[in-house]
Amino acid sequence: MLNMNQPPNEGSSRREFLKTTGRLAAVSALAGVSIPHVHAAEDNTIQIVLIGCGGRGGGAAKNALSVKTGPMKLVAMADVFDHRLKSCYETLKNDKDVGKSVDVPEDRRFIGFDGYKKAMDCLKPGDIAIFTTPLAFRWVHFTYAIEKGLNVFMEKPLTADGPTSRKMLALAEEANKKNLKVGVGLMSRHSRALEELHNRIQDGEIGDIILMRGYRMHGPVGSMASLPKPPGGTSELLWQISRFHSFLWASGGCYNDFYIHHIDHLCWMKNAWPVKAQALGGRHYKQSPEGVAYVDQNFDTYSVEYTFADGTKFIMDGRCINGCKPIYASYAHGSKGMAIVSKANDCGLPSSTYKGQNPERGNMIWTSKVAEDETDPYLNEWNDLTNAIRNDKPYSEVARGVMASNTCNMGRMAAHTGQEITFDQMLNHEMVYAPDIEKWTMDSPPPLRSGPDGRYPIPMPGIVTNREYEPIQTA
Repeated sequence: MLNMNQPPNEGSSRREFLKTTGRLAAVSALAGVSIPHVHAAEDNTIQIVLIGCGGRGGGAAKNALSVKTGPMKLVAMADVFDHRLKSCYETLKNDKDVGKSVDVPEDRRFIGFDGYKKAMDCLKPGDIAIFTTPLAFRWVHFTYAIEKGLNVFMEKPLTADGPTSRKMLALAEEANKKNLKVGVGLMSRHSRALEELHNRIQDGEIGDIILMRGYRMHGPVGSMASLPKPPGGTSELLWQISRFHSFLWASGGCYNDFYIHHIDHLCWMKNAWPVKAQALGGRHYKQSPEGVAYVDQNFDTYSVEYTFADGTKFIMDGRCINGCKPIYASYAHGSKGMAIVSKANDCGLPSSTYKGQNPERGNMIWTSKVAEDETDPYLNEWNDLTNAIRNDKPYSEVARGVMASNTCNMGRMAAHTGQEITFDQMLNHEMVYAPDIEKWTMDSPPPLRSGPDGRYPIPMPGIVTNREYEPIQTA
């Protein structure tokens, strides 16, 4: 059975992968080694810092402070936007459930690209750093956390390009050597319903998987970049960061940020990662109903056909257009039956299995029933992470998070170039989307430049075929 922390195909491509990523086999060996744990604090309180104070950051911090495994305290916060940090702090501090665990005075609220270091410097080895910035910064922050001996929770996705994927895999090996525990925000893996469904599928309840389908189709969401551009005084770099869903360097675009959950949990049901992808997609109505022009790099529609080593297909359909039929679910079809993996949303209950290919009540074999205190996968992932920290259990989700991110990158690039892209081609691609990001300051230029009309380079399938877009040349 294929190890889900490893790449999908065997033979020479697998050997090349292991060579490129720095002997990931060592990670598996180290996972079972018990290294003495450095306790977070003598009073058993684990301190946390939040780096990236947007909506998901605030949600992750609240989840962390809500764990049942022992006391937690938020002691520092960092962001590049003062207003976001203030808003996030006020929301957490005034929360009736977790506010008492928020201890972040003014001198521990840091603004700027170096704020992550100042925040992590407030922690002791064994504490936890939360990374919820755009993904381009993930490897930079992870590097410093490893130096400081900190456990980490990082949001998905992890990477948008090949060089960063390889870098993150090497960092995962370093974190394992230090016995650090690292969680990744792919919460479907902590859905108790999906855990049981996965076991049932592996036990053959629906036979051999022959087809999987994922759908996330709704109106435009996220931080859309539009004309007119920012007023004077707002830097182009900060404007792009504030609209990170719009730019491939910052998020992998809506394909990565929106679709990674379905991609991850369906590959989990299969216990494999696809070896190649072909795809199509397009831009249709790139302006708001009010006529405001969007200048982002996303397609409005994506349809990606993934192929696994055994020939099994996985279709991932995405759409961000108002007025169309909304579908937000995932399915697995086997040789003896089928499963509703997520009934709604990224891992919505109930999951269920059926005889045959029609999900009718009379065909139902099983439907999920989850204990009331474990229905929230966001809380489950934090309970699982902190349990591993307090009891010194092996815990690293980074390699799997990179595999899921690389699978997203492969599908997205296939759509954006109009070419068939393999898993290995994507992983070994050399284009760096955010070069020298570790050196950025508040005055740095953005990694992506717009043209004279204020628009950014967009994918052109069949024209630009060896990368996702042709950078605009500026004087």
